[in-house]
Amino acid sequence: MSEKIPATIITGFLGAGKTTLIRHVLANANGRKLALIINEFGDVGVDGEILKACGNDSCGEEDIIELANGCICCTVADDFVPTMTKLLTRADKPDHIIIETSGLALPQPLVRAFNWPDIKSQVTVDGVLTVVDGKALSEGRFADDEAALAAQRAEDPNLDHENPIEELFEDQLNAADMVILNKSDLLSEDERRATTEELKGLLRPATRLVPAQNGVVDLSVLLGVNGRAEDDMHNRLSHHEMEGEEQHDHDDFVTFIVELPGQQDRATLLRAVERTIAAHDILRIKGFADVAGSASRLLLQAVGPRLSSYFDRSWQDGEPRATRLVVIGEKHMDRKAIEASLTG
Repeated sequence: MSEKIPATIITGFLGAGKTTLIRHVLANANGRKLALIINEFGDVGVDGEILKACGNDSCGEEDIIELANGCICCTVADDFVPTMTKLLTRADKPDHIIIETSGLALPQPLVRAFNWPDIKSQVTVDGVLTVVDGKALSEGRFADDEAALAAQRAEDPNLDHENPIEELFEDQLNAADMVILNKSDLLSEDERRATTEELKGLLRPATRLVPAQNGVVDLSVLLGVNGRAEDDMHNRLSHHEMEGEEQHDHDDFVTFIVELPGQQDRATLLRAVERTIAAHDILRIKGFADVAGSASRLLLQAVGPRLSSYFDRSWQDGEPRATRLVVIGEKHMDRKAIEASLTG
């Protein structure tokens, strides 16, 4: 039997830097032919568009496959397996497959899919990489605040016992062969030390922890892990699996798209996004904007209080110019108020 194609699964919370890490891999592929499978939570393919704009010879547009029918861990049989089967029947098979999950995805069901006979005979999970936003973690945004939780419970007796974000974060860590502590340059020495110690307390003993700035990690570290994760699932269980549940769902999270009319003034739009994030329970906003006076589209990404934007490419001939923003947050978000805030 010929050698199996290695696949790397890149997971991590919203805005941790998964796409940035993949761009680094593409830029340093050194002749490897890569295929990318990208899962978006929502139907505006922001991450796929960013990667297609790279223009890298190691991975052409035909090698980038987007799955936008929901979270990949919930659509394994319907989307991921047929996609992998089609990819493996190509005459020009890739040297390595990179899979970027949605920020809300559990890695465990995806890794298990590599045990499907048609896939297992040809592909192995080289490694599961979990990207962590070091600055966010240092600010305690993935840890329960017991005092705040108690106050919320007093106001809402129906509040679920577990913080769904915390549980999801721990599940992504538990599946990992390697954790990338990204944005480490934003941390002070004391913050870096404390965050590293906190993470080490959450990781399986064999999991490596690697600091990174802007997703830059040597490919000899990222690829060639030889983890064969599909054969090691008993050590990578999710909370639901440990509790005897077979599936998870995304009832704790909401995603929707806000379309803004007409052309936008960049400064006004960014102020509106910042104002909206400050006032509402939003985890992330991302999308493209049609800015007045510019022939290029504005790529906008916000996670927590941090907002970045840049013009990524010119609008193409025949491409409808529009502003569409994906909003992701917890289920109690006030959608109408958020839409009004972004539009007003």
